[in-house]
Amino acid sequence: MELSELVVVCISAFAAVFVLLSILAFVMRLILVVFPERESGGDATMIAAVASALSTVYPGTRITKIEEIK
Repeated sequence: MELSELVVVCISAFAAVFVLLSILAFVMRLILVVFPERESGGDATMIAAVASALSTVYPGTRITKIEEIK
């Protein structure tokens, strides 16, 4: 295999990967448009961790609301 053939093979492989990734990105974008992400009330694991930590620090307290401050 000559050097020029190797360059052509590399360029065609790069172009094929680029086209494939573009198609996958388009499909992912289409899936996100069709099935949008739902807003959730928060991460259940994080809420449990915060509740556990607060109940350890302040035993006997009841947590009624957790609010994220940005």
